[in-house]
Amino acid sequence: MFALADCNNFFASCERVFRPELNGRPVIVLSNNDGCAVARSNEAKALGIKMGDPYFKIRNIVEKNNVAVFSSNFALYGDMSRRVQAVLREAAPSVEVYSIDEAFLDLRGMDVDFDRFAKDLSARCRKLTAIPVSVGIAPTKTLAKIASKLCKQYPKLQGGCYMHRQEDVEKVLRTFPVGDVWGIGRRSAKKLTDSGIRTAWEYTQLPEIAVRKQFALPGLRTWQELRGIPCIEFEDIVEAKQSICVSRSFASEITELAPLSEQIANFAASAAVKLRHQKSLCLEMAVFAVTNRFKENAPQTHGNSLVTFPDGTSDHRAIVSAAVGATRELYRNGFGYKKAGVVFLKLMAERDSVGSIFADEAALEKERRLSSTLDTLNATFGQGAVLFGVQGDGHVQSAREHQSPHYTTLWEDIPKVKV
Repeated sequence: MFALADCNNFFASCERVFRPELNGRPVIVLSNNDGCAVARSNEAKALGIKMGDPYFKIRNIVEKNNVAVFSSNFALYGDMSRRVQAVLREAAPSVEVYSIDEAFLDLRGMDVDFDRFAKDLSARCRKLTAIPVSVGIAPTKTLAKIASKLCKQYPKLQGGCYMHRQEDVEKVLRTFPVGDVWGIGRRSAKKLTDSGIRTAWEYTQLPEIAVRKQFALPGLRTWQELRGIPCIEFEDIVEAKQSICVSRSFASEITELAPLSEQIANFAASAAVKLRHQKSLCLEMAVFAVTNRFKENAPQTHGNSLVTFPDGTSDHRAIVSAAVGATRELYRNGFGYKKAGVVFLKLMAERDSVGSIFADEAALEKERRLSSTLDTLNATFGQGAVLFGVQGDGHVQSAREHQSPHYTTLWEDIPKVKV
């Protein structure tokens, strides 16, 4: 058996953890620069606010219905996600983190009442993290995803659904839209609906040879999973990324070198932390900065610079320094830069590094210890607790007019309770 634990309306739920007065009130969370809605509470969905709606288009709905609006607070969301994952890891021998708000649990070999297990796990997550979590359990990962969605539709399930009997699976699949099935993309969904296949059950009734011919191996795997045959592997070890990108659009154009260098230095520092987290080294780093292509009659440029590290590196100081140097190369006076970023290319595992025979091992070890110390201090006292001078105050220039405090990651934002 497999379980899928899915945090309900995750970003909005995170904002409610420390603001219980928001329970029952519509809540939305906006994207970077407060551009569009990327998370909505059930109450906000009921008002007709859709995922991706530009904020300026729904402002009237927001003001008329007293909708609580928040800018993205990824430090808070990431920390709350780790807390939920910790609860899940106590409940199952193997956990595969699928996204910031979803994780699969491998329950094979466990001798428990799965219906009770699902409900108890949902209740435990709510008690220990205050995040509502739907737990669906089924013989395959695809069916577990569907079971978790049922929890959100039917409160009487108490956050947990064990779907395994063939008659129950058939009943659910007969009304479940084929386009909502995990693994079926937009193009496949359109192809299916155009041919009269509108439900997951109808999809399972197609001949195997027809599924293989039209949708290749991915479509066949989904077809088999819906029929109760597990064929999507469980992966509790996350593969290292082959590239890492940190970029951002700015709230206003940057016209001077110093502030642009600060922003790119912070992007490089953030990417370096991710690089070390997955125990990789970077052989190439691309740095870019572009003007606003949507601004008519304004001078345009697309600056980029490539930095190479022949032996590979994850050293914080080396990466940030190289990024600042690359910024000086690509910067052109007289232009307003609207977006910039850093991309790590040609990554390799630390364990595969050979290094140069001419390298100063003592100096390299010193840099590794410095990077490790920085990571420890920032993890302990909050991201940005220790910065290099070229990073300025460590803040990325973006519009976050409605951002909530970093309740769990910054000392100064920890809630104060007076007794």
